[in-house]
Amino acid sequence: MKQLLIGNEALARGFYEGGIGVVSSYPGTPSTEITEFLAKYSDIYSEWAPNEKVATEVAFGASLGGKRAVCCMKHVGLNVAADPLFTLSYTGVNAGMVLCVADDPAMHSSQNEQDSRHYAVAAKLPMLEPADSADAIAFARAAFDLSERFDTVVMMRTCTRIAHSQSIVELGERVTPPEKPYAKNPEKYIMMPAYAKKRHPIVEQRMSDLTKYAEKCPFNRVEPGTRTDLGIITSGTCYQYVKEVFGDTVPVLKLGMVNPLPPQLIRDFAAKVDRVAVIEELDPVIETFCRTLGLDVDGKNKFSCIGEFSQRTIAEAFGLPAKPTVAAD
Repeated sequence: MKQLLIGNEALARGFYEGGIGVVSSYPGTPSTEITEFLAKYSDIYSEWAPNEKVATEVAFGASLGGKRAVCCMKHVGLNVAADPLFTLSYTGVNAGMVLCVADDPAMHSSQNEQDSRHYAVAAKLPMLEPADSADAIAFARAAFDLSERFDTVVMMRTCTRIAHSQSIVELGERVTPPEKPYAKNPEKYIMMPAYAKKRHPIVEQRMSDLTKYAEKCPFNRVEPGTRTDLGIITSGTCYQYVKEVFGDTVPVLKLGMVNPLPPQLIRDFAAKVDRVAVIEELDPVIETFCRTLGLDVDGKNKFSCIGEFSQRTIAEAFGLPAKPTVAAD
C-alpha cells in the first residue's frame, strides 16, 4: 500500500517493519516525531529518556539483551551521547541497533549548526542519509540487517527538510526476527584497556569491510545524464534540489551511505565527466574525501558552509535562471 508520509513517520515505519523491539530517545526538533510515531505501535517498548546519553545506553542494553533497538535525538544531543557512542564502536552489538540523529541547517529550532557526519567519521561507524521519505523507510528497514551483519551501531542522519517533508512510500509488513540470545562475553563488552586494545583492530577491519560494501551497496547509485561536462556528487536533501534544477541532464552520484564513502565508485564517476561538483550541507565532508583521492572538485568554493541550500542556491551557483524555492536562501 502506498501512503504519503513525512520523513519522521517514514523512519518510524521503517524501523517498525524492520523488527524494532525498543526505542529510547530524548526529544528535540527535528527528530521528536520519530519516537512519537513509534509510540503508537503497541507491540514495541518506547520511552523518553532523561537525556541522550541514557537513551543510547538503554538502546544498547536492549540490543545486548537480543532486541533490535533505536535511539533518536537532534544534532546537539549527539554531543551528550558521544561518550557511550564511541565505546559502542568498539563493543559492537548483539541485535541490531540504530542511532538516528537529525541535523538542523539554518537553525530553525537549534542553538547551532552542526554536521553529524563528523561523529560517524570520528567514531568509525557507518552512517546512512536518506533523501526523501521513500529512502527513509527503506534505509530504516535495512539498517538493522546492516548493523547485525557488520556487528556495529548504524547511524542515520536526517535534517529538517527530510524530517518534515512528505513523499510517497510503499508500506510493507513487519518482520520480527527471533531474539538473539544474550551471551556473557566480557572481552567484547567490557572496555577496560586490556580488552579495548584487542577490539580496536576489529573496528579498523570492520571499516575496511564497510568500505568494500559501500562500493556496491544499494544505498549509493549513479544516475546517468546527457551531459559529460559536469557531474554532481550529492546526498540527502541536496539531491532533491539538484534533480529539480538539472533534471536528467547532469550525471549524479547519489550517496545514501555517507560513511564510509566508496573511493572507487567516486573515482569511476569522476572519470566519466570533465568536472565534478560536490553539493552537500553543511561542511565539506564528501568534498574533502574527494580531494584525498586526488580529485579537483568544486564544492565550498561555490557553496556556503552556512545554512540550508535550495533550488535557487544551486541554480545561481551554476549561472542558471533562479528556480522557485521551498527552502530558506
